[in-house]
Amino acid sequence: MAGEVLYDKARDIFGMYVFDRRAMKERLPQHIFNELMASIEGGQKLEPNTADMVASAMKEWALAKGATHWTHWFHPRTELTAEKHMSFMSKDENGMPIESFKGKELIQSEPDASSLPSGGIRSTFEARGYSAWDPSSPAFIMKSRKGGTLCIPSVFISYDGTPLDLKTPLLRAVEAVETRAMRILKLFGNRGLKWAHVTMGAEQEFFLIDNEMAKGRPDIKYCGRTIIGAPSPKGQQMEDHYFGSIPHRVLAFMEDVERDLYRLGVVINTRHNETAPCQFEFAPMFADANLACDQNQQIMDVMRRMAHRHNFCLLLHEKPFAGLNGSGKHMNVSIMDSEGRNLLTPSTNHRKNIQFLTFLGAMILGFSRYSGLLRAAIASPGNIHRLGGNEAPPAIMSVYLGSTLTKILDAVEKGLPDDLPAQALIDLGMNKLPSLTVDNSDRNRTAPLAFTGDKMEFRAPGAPQSIAGPLTMFLAAWAWGLEQMAGIIESKGSDADIQEAALDAVRHAAAESRPLRFEGNAYSQAWRKEAKKRGLTIANSTPEALDLFVDPESKKLLASLGIMSEREVTAYRDIRLEQYEKTVEIEMTVLQTMLWEGVLPAISRQIALEGAARCAVAGGTEMGTWDNYLAQLSGLKIAIMDASRELDELRDGLHALGGKERAAAITEKGLPLCATIRSLCDAAEKLIARDIWPYHTYTDLLTIA
Repeated sequence: MAGEVLYDKARDIFGMYVFDRRAMKERLPQHIFNELMASIEGGQKLEPNTADMVASAMKEWALAKGATHWTHWFHPRTELTAEKHMSFMSKDENGMPIESFKGKELIQSEPDASSLPSGGIRSTFEARGYSAWDPSSPAFIMKSRKGGTLCIPSVFISYDGTPLDLKTPLLRAVEAVETRAMRILKLFGNRGLKWAHVTMGAEQEFFLIDNEMAKGRPDIKYCGRTIIGAPSPKGQQMEDHYFGSIPHRVLAFMEDVERDLYRLGVVINTRHNETAPCQFEFAPMFADANLACDQNQQIMDVMRRMAHRHNFCLLLHEKPFAGLNGSGKHMNVSIMDSEGRNLLTPSTNHRKNIQFLTFLGAMILGFSRYSGLLRAAIASPGNIHRLGGNEAPPAIMSVYLGSTLTKILDAVEKGLPDDLPAQALIDLGMNKLPSLTVDNSDRNRTAPLAFTGDKMEFRAPGAPQSIAGPLTMFLAAWAWGLEQMAGIIESKGSDADIQEAALDAVRHAAAESRPLRFEGNAYSQAWRKEAKKRGLTIANSTPEALDLFVDPESKKLLASLGIMSEREVTAYRDIRLEQYEKTVEIEMTVLQTMLWEGVLPAISRQIALEGAARCAVAGGTEMGTWDNYLAQLSGLKIAIMDASRELDELRDGLHALGGKERAAAITEKGLPLCATIRSLCDAAEKLIARDIWPYHTYTDLLTIA
């Protein structure tokens, strides 16, 4: 609860609401526990009797923790999570209350799919949708004031088995990378390894503003961002908010969020002020990719609940305030083997360093071939306002490796004279690689993809996005790169020296990825020209970027890896495009409402007030100035009314359009028109008295008392 003074030690409450392996081992017979572990680790199907015993143990554990309901908790294609709560309470044949939860309920449920986006996969009248337990992510309890709900992470599929969620493609993409990673590890002689798991940690940026202030802003309420608003006299010009002292009220919110997340087994490694006023960040500890996606949704959910308790409004929009930094979700991706080694960490061992370069080379090779897929993955209604400014990575995908790695790849690409043995090539700079474990170069904040010492950071996803979508496409490109690298190595024959064969693969990756690798300022106009010259994909708008999903090469890749069929890829694009169109339409409607209910009446009142004052002093020498002021207000009112009429006509005309024409009209006409109206409203705000202007200003919103 907000305002609690007493805090249990983190170790005492850590994971108390998670049915993890520790809880399973305590409550399950050993043979049942072993069968469940085999199911989790090896994908074996649970026998009905085993499922019943697991369900019974899970129910008793949940009831003991205060839960009253259970739900299959899944990730539909809304970027949010979904849940249908089912009561544990039932009645026996005598009408007496009993708690019940069976194995078949644990394994599968039918929450209905009629109103969740499918992109045409099924019709609205085809309501059946099934959720199925994903045992690789532990069940957890989301507490409420009067109890709690047992949340069972699940996948979500249609009646014919077609995925309707974000988790199913992610699980397939994770498997695609991990199986190919094991193939390469065995080529390097790592025979004792049992597995290689993709790991990920997502930095979560967000804004907090006073809830009472937010209530008076329809744009914040319905759009999650301000669609009008003049800049505050002091924004982020002084750069004094970043890493500054956390406001006490915000710190109390953060501490409560962290406490509740500890109970869910989530560790927040860092918390701090971000660049813009009222902007902050949480960064969790790394976890297996699937679990990390679930945990990021838990983080956002806990933040929403806790913000309400602390009388804050949480803003996760990519660009809540014009002229200030927006919020992203930086994904840090790596891969770990069963002996606890990060495969993207350079080593003091030359052989391991070649292995490291192979995994890194596979990544940049895949990115260079499928950069359009990465651009599509982060296309959203809000990210269109954030990408390209001097704050977030630009819309053009590029990779930053740092000077040390770049020099090494250049050396590998060029090779050496034929009379020198391969070992000489390894010695030329390879012994410098251990320095990468500290800091091999400065960070490049302008790069959408940046290697940061032991992981690849994907900086372009927006703050409200589910990690699952961008990570799926990231891993698809990497899986393709791993396949190519393994093929090159294996083509040399079983008698070939693995280091020489791997260096040939790295050489290929270095050459192919050269156009995508860029060490300079990716914000500059010079880079845009250079990127075009290099033949890189440039998609400035969300519809342009979303169309990259259905590029034949992208569809073929996802289908060949078993991640999405070509039909599913098209449906996924259609869902994202529809979300974009509806979001912008809502923003246009809210803007119209704010104009006619607030802005225009305020201008009229100011004109009436000033007109009356002018009449009272008629004949004075200051009449010219007064007349200019009134003319300015009148001109703004007329311009806003004209633009509003134009926006109405555009909105009315959208219903007659379909497909690409509709998206094009919204993007090419709607967004510029909204921007024009905003500039007129912001100009009016500067001329109107504070007690007349109908909405809380940026100065009000960006101040935490």
